Amino acid sequence: MHLQTPLMGKRYLIEESLFRGGKVNHIAGISEIGGTRTIINLRKGPDPEFANVWNQHFPKSNNCEKYNTADKEVARWLTKIIQFIRSDECIPPILLHCTSGKDRTGVVVAAILKILNVPDDLIIEEYLLSDGEVKREWIQQSLDGIGDPSVYFRRIKNMPAIFTKFQV
Repeated sequence: MHLQTPLMGKRYLIEESLFRGGKVNHIAGISEIGGTRTIINLRKGPDPEFANVWNQHFPKSNNCEKYNTADKEVARWLTKIIQFIRSDECIPPILLHCTSGKDRTGVVVAAILKILNVPDDLIIEEYLLSDGEVKREWIQQSLDGIGDPSVYFRRIKNMPAIFTKFQV
């Protein structure tokens, strides 16, 4: 799924810098996913290796209540992912994925969009485009738990400048 869809005409991201989706095991080559340079895998299983692509793995069990971003375990997991995205090792275009691209991935993408000052209503609209069962209240719970991203991610230095790779 391409993030620009609900954000059309509202420039929060560099076009085609961030993608989200489900598992990538069926993909034969990197050209099938937009020339991605970094893949962030949020599911437990490993990804296939692609030439010239940085694979990073942040596994989170399906049993974990990932929508509860107020939970300390979820907060630590999200912080590790955001720290990696902030690093020089993470080069756009970036593909974030889990098994179906809506739960773990939806929460991480919501956090990124929140950091970029995208209004909550647009973040929710983007999330609701997911395939499968999704509910407004699930992602709203995540956004409420994050609250002010500069406070939530306070352990990350230079928080305001971390997403210059995405900003227009």
